[in-house]
Amino acid sequence: MAENKVQLSKSDRMSVCMRHQFLQGSWNYERMQNGGWCFSMIPAIKKLYPNKEDQVEALKRHMEFYNTHPYVSAPVIGVTLALEEDRANGAPIDDAAIQGVKVGMMGPLAGVGDPVFWFTLRPILGALGASLALSGSIVGPLLFFFVWNIIRVAFLWYTQEFGYKVGTSITKDLSGGLMGKITEGASILGMFIIGSLVQRWVSISFTPVVSTVEQSAGAYIDWANLPAGTDGIREALTQFASLGANGLDVMKVTTLQANLDQLIPGLAAVCLTLLCCQLLKKKVSPIVIIIALFAVGIGAHLIGLM
Repeated sequence: MAENKVQLSKSDRMSVCMRHQFLQGSWNYERMQNGGWCFSMIPAIKKLYPNKEDQVEALKRHMEFYNTHPYVSAPVIGVTLALEEDRANGAPIDDAAIQGVKVGMMGPLAGVGDPVFWFTLRPILGALGASLALSGSIVGPLLFFFVWNIIRVAFLWYTQEFGYKVGTSITKDLSGGLMGKITEGASILGMFIIGSLVQRWVSISFTPVVSTVEQSAGAYIDWANLPAGTDGIREALTQFASLGANGLDVMKVTTLQANLDQLIPGLAAVCLTLLCCQLLKKKVSPIVIIIALFAVGIGAHLIGLM
């Protein structure tokens, strides 16, 4: 069996890395980056599975939902390459294990990619290039273009190789249940990250007014008696800092959303997320859910509910 062992060469992994740069080339609302991911895996799948039926099955399992930062996705695809390689050589790795590792890694890594690349590295290089360009030097845009892409491509390649080597070592201890523990832990971590981001990603606000109460003197800003000029502005800002938004008007308006926030902040967002998860579990198409959310949102706004 050792003579027949199939292994991905450096050239094969390089082909995957080059294709992986187009991860978001076929982004869609249903499964996000799955098309680009599957496209990236094609060279490896062809090498690992000579039989056409096996290739089709392998590509099908890589058409599942996938979404993360396009650069930090590289170590994920590296680990996946190692898992596919060991599976092709007879290791007991099933579809759930591969998908579980992908989902478990993509959540935490997505939170790292944005601040490192979009909010730190690119603005710094852009500011440096712009400052040189403003002085009339052509080096500015060239510096940004070359340095950014050198860093980007190098990061994609070396982190993919790191993931590939780590993935190979993981699959060597399958008999001890390590793969099952990693899959379970990665899935739990991924669900934890997604759950913690519900409040940030899902926004629901119910607008119906529950009560309108006239506030007593001192509980609101008396705009008519403020000093003139800048002293009045300073006094208004000082009072606002202590009274908050409720101090802007003599009438205190309490909405349904304010009451819900006092009870359990983000309750409606969590309930909506759980409902969508339940519908997905029942095989309802994500496109149908998205259209339904648009329809409900527009209808609720027209009747004054949201």
